Amino acid sequence: MPKFAANLSMMYTELPFLDRFEAAACDGFKAVEFLFP
Repeated sequence: MPKFAANLSMMYTELPFLDRFEAAACDGFKAVEFLFP
């Protein structure tokens, strides 16, 4: 089964950045990534 990470730069854009981590965890993601800056 493939494993995926939530890209917080593209997902949950309606939320403040720090709240996106919790949203991803609630949706079952165990890893996240984000573009810098």
